[in-house]
Parts: sequence; C-alpha cells; structure tokens
Amino acid sequence: MDAWRSWLKESFGKKLKRLHAWNAWLVALLALTGVVLYIPTIRGDLGAFRVFLKQAHSVLGIVSILIILYYIRYIPKHWRQIRQKINQRWNLVIVLMLLAGWSVTGLILWQFRSFPPIWSNAALVLHDLFTWVGIPYAVYHSVSRSRWLKAMRRREREASSQSEKHEGVSAKAVASEDSEILPQAQIDYWKKAPISRAAFIRWVIGLAIVFGVGPAFYRWLKTVTDTGGAELDQLAGEDANRMLPAPEALPESNPPVGGGGQGQFRIYTVTDIPAFSSENWKFTVGGLVEKPLSWSWEEFLKLKRKVQVSDFHCVTGWSVYKVTWEGIPLSELLAMADVKNTGRFVKMYSGDKVYTDCLSLEQAQMEDIMVAVLMDGKPIPQQLGGPVRLVVPQMYAYKSVKWLQAIELIDKEHIGYWEVRGYDNDAWVSKNRLS
Repeated sequence: MDAWRSWLKESFGKKLKRLHAWNAWLVALLALTGVVLYIPTIRGDLGAFRVFLKQAHSVLGIVSILIILYYIRYIPKHWRQIRQKINQRWNLVIVLMLLAGWSVTGLILWQFRSFPPIWSNAALVLHDLFTWVGIPYAVYHSVSRSRWLKAMRRREREASSQSEKHEGVSAKAVASEDSEILPQAQIDYWKKAPISRAAFIRWVIGLAIVFGVGPAFYRWLKTVTDTGGAELDQLAGEDANRMLPAPEALPESNPPVGGGGQGQFRIYTVTDIPAFSSENWKFTVGGLVEKPLSWSWEEFLKLKRKVQVSDFHCVTGWSVYKVTWEGIPLSELLAMADVKNTGRFVKMYSGDKVYTDCLSLEQAQMEDIMVAVLMDGKPIPQQLGGPVRLVVPQMYAYKSVKWLQAIELIDKEHIGYWEVRGYDNDAWVSKNRLS
C-alpha cells in the first residue's frame, strides 16, 4: 500500500519514465519468448516447457496491455509536453500503433477457440508482421537513445557552440583589421563534417538492422503471400524420402479439385525429420482387432483411395485452406481389420518412433478422417509428414499424426505426445464441438 501511495505522489515525469522502463522490459521478454516459440527447429526440444513458455508469453502480454491501459490517461498530457519535438511525437505514434497491434492480435491468438480459424490465421500473420517491424524498431530506438549516444550528441553541440563563438570573433577581427585570421577560419570551415558522428552512427545502426533483418523478412513475406503450389514444389524438391513406385494421383486430385492449398504450412516437429525408403517401409493395423493387417509400400498403394478437400488448422493459429487430400478413409481401414468389441480407442504411431496420439473409436470413424498419401495431386513431402500422414480436418493439426506407420486398437485412452504436455485431448476446431 505504501508503495502504491508513493507511486501516486510521484511527478508526471517520473511516472512516464517508470512506465517506459516497465514497457521496455516487457517488450524485451515478449520478444524473447515469442522468438523461441516461433523457431521451428527448437520447438520439439522444449517439450512440456513450450506449453509453460506459451502461457508465460500470454501472461506477459496481459500485463503489457494493463500498463498500456493505465498509460492512456496520460497520453494527452504527454502529447502536449512534446508538442515542440516532432520526432518524439512520431515515435510515440509508431510505438502506440505497434503496442495496439500486438495487443489486439495477441488477445485473439490467446482466445483462439472463441474465434473462427480465419480470425486467428489473420491475427497470427499480423502479429508476426508487427514483430518483424516492431523488434528492429525497438532495437534502433533503444540504441539511438542510449546514454552514450546522447552524451556524444551533447559534446557535439557544445563543440559546435564553441566553434560558432570562435567564428564570431574571427569575423569581427576580419572586419576591423582586414585580418590575418582568414586562413584559420577557412581551415575551421573545412573541418566541419557534412554529418555529425552521432548521426553517422545512427545511420550505420539503421542500415545494419535493415540488411540483417531484411532478407529474412522478405522470405517470410513471400511465404505468407503464397496462395498455393510454390511451397509444395519447393519441399518436394528437398524430399529425402525414396518411395518407389510413386503413387499415381486420381483424376480428381491432379489437378487438385480444391484448386491447391491456400496458405503456408509451418514445419514443426518434435524430432529430427525422418526419411523413409519403400524397401523397408511397412504399415500395420493391430491390437484389439480380429484381422491384424500389414502392407508393404507397393501393397499399400493398391488400396482403394478417395479424394477430399478440407482445411488444415494448427493450434498455434495458422491455417492452410482448401487442401486436396487423397488417401484411404481411416474408417475403412478399421472395417478391414474388424475391430473387437473391447476396442474403444485408436492409437496412432509416427514413424519417428516418438510421436503418438489417440482418437476415440467414435471419432476415428468420422467420414473425413483420412490416411493420406497425396496432397494437391502430389506425394506428401517428407517435411509435411510424408509418405503417409493422418488428416483429421475437424481437429487441430497435432491430431493429424505425421509419418503415420501403425494403428493400434486399445481399450483405454492413450494420452498423446502434446496432450501429456498440456494440450487438450479433444482438439475440436469448431467451438460448437468443444462440449
């Protein structure tokens, strides 16, 4: 209570300074946790800590919003205080726009289940965009307003003031004596640099940030504006799987009846991405079934396939729309294996030998759940879960097991990889299905 009273009694300037410091630390922590959550190569290594980190990121965001709301009452006074400082006014406008953008999109991503997927997808892209712009701007702003650079500018102003005084004395001497100081005045003139050292350092820092961040920002911008096709072709060219013969697409999926997936797949994995060869690849259905099944790659390709168009939603907020999948409905594989009465849950095993997940038998028999072999008329790339992956369109993508190689019928529910680490067992995309 005493600390709160002390805060209320502080001068306006001290309050602004304290709010600025708090906000700076929060932005730094949000940037650090956000970047760690964003980098696909380390997401899997974080394990359960990733869920904690995501929650911490959300809490930090809420605290940041509370500070912004508290600051709103001071904006008019602060704006009047800097009325003669155009640069500071511009900086305030930019910072408030960034904070507002981060806050609104962050709230949507935090409460993504309360919004349609298209909202969270747009919010994620905008959240990333504000980060691409905001973090470099914050770094530049912090360095350009650092104490050592301010001290440098102050010394330069003092030196300039002394030089002007010296020039005034020299001009008087020239006017009164037809002076001999004229050559020295010329030397002083040529000593003046066209740009101050502090300004030069700010330009160097700004250019370093632009050239350092620019290429990565361009690649990000190119991927989020991809309307389908380019990413799939690129990933296919990098594919390390050696599956022969290649599956031949049905006429409905080549060209894709859905027109090609619209959006960007973000490649997440909890292990190193495995590679497979048709020589030793097997697919099995076993456990509590009357007819355990096993297929080689060539045998698996002979199974009757269907084509469907569905959207693909990740729990982190991004989506790819109108993907054309071709494969075997999971319900048909279960029917072929003839599930025993004691079989109540369907456990899926990834070929990475780490990832597993589970559906109830009722869920697994939904018509649109597919064991997919092709997407948009082409073999599924290794990085997107090929040669075979599960597709569960009505649930978030952590249920759509990549590199699927085995299905086991069990009598008790299995808690999957991400569910053990804090995710919901039921991953319905539609809010209406959460109950």
